[in-house]
Amino acid sequence: MRRLPHRLRAPRGLSAALLTILAVVAALMTATPPAQADTTICETYGSTTIQGRYVVQNNRWGSSATQCVTATDTGFRLTRADGSVPTNGAPKSYPSVFNGCHYTNCSPGTALPARISSISGAPSSISYGYVGDAVYNASYDIWLDPTPRTDGVNRTEIMIWLNKVGPIQPIGTQVGTATVAGRSWQVWSGGNGTNDVLSFVAPSAISSWSFDVMDFVRETVARGMAGSDWYLTSVQAGFEPWQNGAGLAVNSFSSTINTGGTPGEPGGPAACTVSYATNVWQDGFTANVTVKNEGSSAVDDWDLAFTLPSGQRVTHAWNASVAPSSGAVTASALSSNARIAPGGSQSFGFQGSYSGAFAQPAGFSLNGTACRTA
Repeated sequence: MRRLPHRLRAPRGLSAALLTILAVVAALMTATPPAQADTTICETYGSTTIQGRYVVQNNRWGSSATQCVTATDTGFRLTRADGSVPTNGAPKSYPSVFNGCHYTNCSPGTALPARISSISGAPSSISYGYVGDAVYNASYDIWLDPTPRTDGVNRTEIMIWLNKVGPIQPIGTQVGTATVAGRSWQVWSGGNGTNDVLSFVAPSAISSWSFDVMDFVRETVARGMAGSDWYLTSVQAGFEPWQNGAGLAVNSFSSTINTGGTPGEPGGPAACTVSYATNVWQDGFTANVTVKNEGSSAVDDWDLAFTLPSGQRVTHAWNASVAPSSGAVTASALSSNARIAPGGSQSFGFQGSYSGAFAQPAGFSLNGTACRTA
């Protein structure tokens, strides 16, 4: 039997029952509080906040069958996805995580809505978890409107299909192909009776990626489906399931809106080179990262986005803040090293743990612009 602390020893004549109660109280006072559990949402339009800055939403609108999402520290997973709908029609739902505003539900501290012409870059990172026994797409949605509205449907929806499983296709018809953000896409255009839709479909599945949302916005403006004086109101990452879908996951998500500059000017994206030097030992490693500005203008308040390979986790960082700790992460400048002069560089590093085979990130993006790897 555990001994009581000296201060709780019973004086002579104290009952055994009271002694037991005191022991329980002492144990509760010294116990470590349990970790916060993941949050499961089954309400049709239920939502919750993660990372203090993004909203996870269940968003089941096309079926009466039960659907549940479980919000994690860095994303969410679809834990229940009953029922199915015809594959030649609309999907069951769009469980997703977003930055911005969706039907008056705005994420904490968001910079959206923001006028397109004022946004110098909108770097984002995403890491997906896929399943094989379902019909679905993995879709990153970008919403645009002539007004800074936070309620209801916007005028134009940009859909980036990073994966497509089953006999489904975007709204409208294929109107060609395009290279956007350094990748090739099938381009589809149409409308759903409520808003215009421009879709970019990857020829093969993309499980994780760091990119600049504004590359797709500018492509949409160039095609006449939005104006530079319109507003970006929301960016969302999730899935549209038609059949099943349990197990689908957004492992991690990040989204930043940079305003007050234009590409190539201070505060905007620039050409860049990244060197990534590692020291690896069993179950652990350090990474020293140097970011060089190859452009002719300074870059202020830089963010470097990249995706850590599966099994890797950041445990400590220096000369930058790195968040979240795994998946699609963003290293953000400190006040002491926020500017990268033309031809200059800034360095930061972090220590991490890993399981399985060690690998380096596949690519890097500085303020939304893909960098060359040295």
